[in-house]
Amino acid sequence: MGRARSWYLIQGMNGTTEFKAPWSIALKRVSTMACVVLASITVGALAAWRMTGAAEILLVAVLPPLVLLLSALFMVKGYVLTDDQIVVKRLGWMTRLPLDGLKSVAGDQEAMDRSLKLFGSGGVLSYTGLFWNRKIGRYRAFATDPSRSVVLSYPNRKIVITPDDPQRFIVRARGALKNRAA
Repeated sequence: MGRARSWYLIQGMNGTTEFKAPWSIALKRVSTMACVVLASITVGALAAWRMTGAAEILLVAVLPPLVLLLSALFMVKGYVLTDDQIVVKRLGWMTRLPLDGLKSVAGDQEAMDRSLKLFGSGGVLSYTGLFWNRKIGRYRAFATDPSRSVVLSYPNRKIVITPDDPQRFIVRARGALKNRAA
C-alpha cells in the first residue's frame, strides 16, 4: 500500500485526532549547532579537497550531509490518534503504535530526564531511538519536547511521545482504550 493511500486511510477514520510535535528550545539549539558544525566540516573538507585532490577528504565532505539527511528522515513531525493506533508522522513515512496491548497512558514531564541514549538521535532534529533511565527503564522515544512527555506502557516495552497538548492526548487515548475494551 502506498504512503499517500495509507495516509488517506488514517485521515478517513472516525475518531481521528492529530497532534503537532513542537520543538523544545534545547532541540532547536542543538539542531542549529549540529547543522552549523556539520556544514563547517563539509565546507572545510571541500576546501581541503580542492587544494589536495585527495579522495579520502571528499569522503569527509560527504558524511555530514548524510548524517543530516538520516536525522531528517527519522525526525518526528506529529502524531495521529485513531480508534486503533497511534501514528508517529515522520518525514515521508509513519511509525504505527497499536492500541492493542497498550496498558496505560500517562503524562510525565520528567520521563526523559537523565536518560542515556542507547541508539538513535539524542537531539539532532528529534529525540528518537532507544533510551534508558532509572525512572522508567529502557524505552523508545519519538520526541521533540521532553517537557511534554507522555509515556505509553505496553506489557514488554515503554514508549515516550511528546504531543503539543499532552493532557488532551491522554484524555483521547484513554477514551479510545475504554471504547476498545467495551
